[in-house]
Amino acid sequence: MAKRMILMLTVMAVFVGTVGLVKFRQIQMGMAQAASFQPPPEAVTTIAARKEAWPHALSTIGTVVAVHGVTVSADLPGIVSRIAFESGTTVEKGAVLAELDTRQEQAQLTAALAQLELAGLNRERAKGLRDQGIIAQAEADRIEAEHKQAEARVGEIRATIDRKKIRAPFSGILGIRQINLGQYLQAGEAVVPQQSLHPIYVSFTVPQQELEHLRVGGPVQVSVEGAEGENLTGRITAIDSVVDAATRNVQIQATLPNTDGRLRPGMFVRAYLDLGQTTNVVALPASAISYAPYGDSVFVVGEMKGPKGESYRGVRQQFVKLGGARGDQVAVLSGVEPGEAVVTSGAFKLRNGAAVHVNNVVQPGNDPAPKPEDN
Repeated sequence: MAKRMILMLTVMAVFVGTVGLVKFRQIQMGMAQAASFQPPPEAVTTIAARKEAWPHALSTIGTVVAVHGVTVSADLPGIVSRIAFESGTTVEKGAVLAELDTRQEQAQLTAALAQLELAGLNRERAKGLRDQGIIAQAEADRIEAEHKQAEARVGEIRATIDRKKIRAPFSGILGIRQINLGQYLQAGEAVVPQQSLHPIYVSFTVPQQELEHLRVGGPVQVSVEGAEGENLTGRITAIDSVVDAATRNVQIQATLPNTDGRLRPGMFVRAYLDLGQTTNVVALPASAISYAPYGDSVFVVGEMKGPKGESYRGVRQQFVKLGGARGDQVAVLSGVEPGEAVVTSGAFKLRNGAAVHVNNVVQPGNDPAPKPEDN
């Protein structure tokens, strides 16, 4: 019995050892195959890097702001008795836009004028009596003061009547009417928006590092969204005295002519500033740049050596310093030399040392001033 048990254990040990040896050999073969495995080349497109002279310019987003823009409101409370304007019309400074009911003030004015007339008669009578020495100087002074009070009262009522005529504070274009005949207006209640559109402001921000290149009077080109090719030219009229601590940007104000009224307050525009200098850069399509928190990079194609010394066409990752953008292009200030082949599409699937197959039949956009078709 003991011999049979020893024999079985021996057989089992030999079987397990044989199976283990076979598996060990299989794992070794698999590891060797994995080590020698080369992934197939990735299909990419490339462009030959070349130096270009770019103007030192700045493109930013701006907002149109009226030089004068208010919501005309009622100065005093009252009932609207007359509306003298139409929505959307142009008015001159001082034009009457609406009138509030002044019947009570007119009655008060009539009474005040009568009181003024009586005070005037009393003043003339007192003057003669004083010259004759019949009344004292103090009495004459009191009558003179009453006359002045009557004049002031008439002036106050006339001012109240005039304040109930709501006038345009400046020349400009009116918005949509917000009152109706017979409506009771509280003091300060809105009547109609009014904007002065010629000239007009464009407000935008620029990074603090560009502040030294800007000056009051410098030219600004403004393009309106939806009106491609129609640029307006203006001048920088103000540079803010402080830099926004949150964004490190500074507010700039430009003034533009707007005789046709095409620009309206609140509109979105693009502002282009030519800073009067040129910079030599390598212009690459934006699709060539791999953006990352630790640094921006591109992939440069070249001849590389494999683990066994064989040559193949592969890529190396090259970190770059970027400048501004222009259309489809991004300016590379350093990191890429002229003549190097840079991957322009397919970079997202590459790694340092990856093999590539270049196919430039279809290239990504590389136009400094693209004009995409409407879809």
